[in-house]
Amino acid sequence: MSIELLSLLFVAVFAAVLLTGLPLAFATGAVAVVFALGLFGWPGLTLVVSRVFTLMGNYVLVSVPLFVFMACVLERAGIAEAIFRAAYVWAGRMRGGLAVAVIISCALMATMVGVIGAEIVTMGVVALPAMLSRGYKKELALGCICAGGGLATLIPPSVVFIMYGVTAGVSIGELYAAGVVPGLMLAAMYIAYILIRCHQRPDWAPAASEAELAISLREKIGLLRELIVPALVAFGVLGSLYFGWATPTEAAGVGVLGAVLAMWWNGKLTWAKLRLAAEDTAKVTVMLYWLFFGSSALIGVYTLAGGTKLVQDVMTALPIGPIGVVIMIQVIWIVLGCFIDWIGILLLTAPIFVPVVVALGFDPVWMGVLFCMNMQISYISPPFGPAAFYLKGVTPAGISLSDIFRSVWPYLGLQIVALGLVIAFPQIALWLPGTMAK
Repeated sequence: MSIELLSLLFVAVFAAVLLTGLPLAFATGAVAVVFALGLFGWPGLTLVVSRVFTLMGNYVLVSVPLFVFMACVLERAGIAEAIFRAAYVWAGRMRGGLAVAVIISCALMATMVGVIGAEIVTMGVVALPAMLSRGYKKELALGCICAGGGLATLIPPSVVFIMYGVTAGVSIGELYAAGVVPGLMLAAMYIAYILIRCHQRPDWAPAASEAELAISLREKIGLLRELIVPALVAFGVLGSLYFGWATPTEAAGVGVLGAVLAMWWNGKLTWAKLRLAAEDTAKVTVMLYWLFFGSSALIGVYTLAGGTKLVQDVMTALPIGPIGVVIMIQVIWIVLGCFIDWIGILLLTAPIFVPVVVALGFDPVWMGVLFCMNMQISYISPPFGPAAFYLKGVTPAGISLSDIFRSVWPYLGLQIVALGLVIAFPQIALWLPGTMAK
């Protein structure tokens, strides 16, 4: 059988298995086992086992459960509420100040959490009722939470960057540094849109009350004290990576210690909360690792059959130029993001696309930022945008999924504009990694 026909068969069988409702991790693993047996016989199964054991021995993967545990602890430490209160008090004089405070809070939380679901659910519980009770337009309130929560994909310590770094063989410290400027740029674009929109349509965001405007400077500064420990946690993680003091795994350990100290500082440290955080961490980590194992096995079988080389040869031979190939990859990622979660897209496409990009002379760190920006788009893209489903779980009665999806379109447009800017000007992503301590 030719490799071209085999590639079509791979796609057809994989799609058919997914349509049965089998979880992605087990679908990829099952297809890998079937094709390994069919192509190479019983010895082919050693490839599947070896891929899994190679991944199990990757030390960097230890940082994944540590960062997830840090996020789960911080979620229960009351950090999000403190950040939102401080952000709103300082931004409250602006029309749309609550929505601006959501974006600022999400950006700050992203420097500590790195998990989108935690941010969106927390902001949905803390900020959404506050906005709706003050008469904010429903579309503005829902959209800023979904879009702001997605910043955790791009602003370190993002779990997406860790998985991309492991898959593509790229420095996670450099990836983290590369995500900072694009992440802050996107947050600034969100804030600018909110301010402009609220200026054009004052009815979307009623002005703050006299009581809220009358808060003294002393009280405002007092609220900032609650952010001292979270700021130290963020610096402990990102600063240690930037200055070369720690590996990603060691930085994750520092983050866990800081998160527990933050919980103690806020008077919320209990064994029950730590146990719940550990249970949530175990669930998320096991899901990620099974996806990692299954997808890695599938790509290993396909590569051994010659499929990866075929795709790479075809892409490099296309008459659209190097930047055309990069844009084509972005389109593929955006389309896949409407139907498959980020970990599946990463593990199925990165081993194929990253060597193509490197062969064309592009930086794989830059490509990692583009991937994360695409996955940020996928989080709010209909019909299966996870952010909408996270938020729907905590919205009051009367708000539907269609309401949430309608609210994200302006932010989706801003994400695509930001993606285009980073493609056109790679130094937006690559400047900060170039200043890191080696």
